[in-house]
Amino acid sequence: MRVRAADESDVDAIRDVVEASWEIDYPAILSRERADEGVDEWYAPDGLHEAVDDGRTVLLVAEREESSQGRSVVGFVHGLLDGDVGHVLRIYVHPEHREAEVGTTLFEEGREALVDRGAERVRAMVLAENTPGNEFYRSLGLERVDEGETTIGGESYTENVYEA
Repeated sequence: MRVRAADESDVDAIRDVVEASWEIDYPAILSRERADEGVDEWYAPDGLHEAVDDGRTVLLVAEREESSQGRSVVGFVHGLLDGDVGHVLRIYVHPEHREAEVGTTLFEEGREALVDRGAERVRAMVLAENTPGNEFYRSLGLERVDEGETTIGGESYTENVYEA
């Protein structure tokens, strides 16, 4: 596996990872319609293109060698530097590649990139009802320190905030 900075050519692959992840992780949390709206809001091609070019944003992809297809994106981390706080907004790993420590590697690489940009502490957000996501951050030794709200498809959802 290789982790690298995302570029313009990764936009469709990132959306594919999100759609596959949300289909597995969120059926009890989000309706199919709400999930589709969320993918379009959070991962619209224009927004992803802007994120790739924004110096405060960390957008890294994990690639695996696929024997017949060359390299393919199997996950990504999206972070943002806000003052001296780095925020890991999202980590998604395609469900077929989750057992391979891809998420852990993405978190570590994303945290390092945020620290390199000036973050003195790093926080991570995950929907409160996303049990696998919450378990993932706890398994990394992060502590839940707060909660917030996010909007998906016009609906408000509670997010847990973890800190490294």
